[in-house]
Amino acid sequence: MTTERDIEQALIRAVRKSGGLCLKWVSPGWDGAPDRICLWPGERILFAELKKPGGKPRPLQERRAAQLRELGFTAVIIDSLEGAVQFGGGEDADS
Repeated sequence: MTTERDIEQALIRAVRKSGGLCLKWVSPGWDGAPDRICLWPGERILFAELKKPGGKPRPLQERRAAQLRELGFTAVIIDSLEGAVQFGGGEDADS
C-alpha cells in the first residue's frame, strides 16, 4: 500500500533528478501551508500538498493552495506516485 511518505519521497527524488530542491515547508502562524516547496533554476516554484492515494486535503489546505494560485504560483495536491513524478519533473499544472 502506497503511503503519503512514499509519495513525498518520490517527489523529492523527482525534483532532485530534474535539478531542483524539494524543501519541507513549515510556516509558523500560517496553518494549512503545503507540505513541500519545490524550487528549480529559472525561478520555477511549485507548492505541493501531499496525501495518501484517495486522501483529500482539509478545507483550510484547499484555501491555502487557492491563495497561492491567486498570487500566480503553482500549488498542487499530489496523491499518487505518478503525480509525484510528473510534478517533480517541473511540469506545470493548475490543480
